Amino acid sequence: MKPDRLNALTDGVVAIAITIIVLELPLPEEPTLAGLRAVTPMLLAYLLSFINIGIYWNNHHHLLTTADRVDGCMLWANLALLFFLSLMPFVIRWIGEAGFAPLPCAAYGVVLVGGAISYQALEAAIIRLHGRGGALAAALGGEMKAKVSTVGYLAAIGLAFVNPLISIVIYVLVVAAWFVPDPRIERQLRAEHREDHS
Repeated sequence: MKPDRLNALTDGVVAIAITIIVLELPLPEEPTLAGLRAVTPMLLAYLLSFINIGIYWNNHHHLLTTADRVDGCMLWANLALLFFLSLMPFVIRWIGEAGFAPLPCAAYGVVLVGGAISYQALEAAIIRLHGRGGALAAALGGEMKAKVSTVGYLAAIGLAFVNPLISIVIYVLVVAAWFVPDPRIERQLRAEHREDHS
């Protein structure tokens, strides 16, 4: 199988998840600034989730440019990633209905940890299939930022039961660290392209 089908499936699931999240947003009860202020926390939670999903989509696109074929391990790792991304609307709705309570905020972190681990599994599956000499293995290196992010999510899950706002701050900090797409894959592909044409 070619990576195009995997990309198409991922594009579809991401589009649906983003659409469901926005449909879950509550409308202000009154057409005033006070009414808008009342739903601002949910708007911010939506923004955080939209950016999180967007980061995965951007990096997933770059990731699959390094693959020229797909195997069963890649399919399952990608499905696991899509599973966790598809849970994002559920946890956002839970936060919306329960408020920024400890358990919903911790559940948000569980979804983020699941997404991070699934994404790392997809990277590992691509490297296993294409070898240590492949473009992805050459581009990635130690993956320190991914490991630190996962540890941050795990800490946020526990800290949600101390103070949910601490968890939200950690989630925002991790998003900020990933906001600019990882340039290593593009650099590696450009370098390989130059070598092919020299």
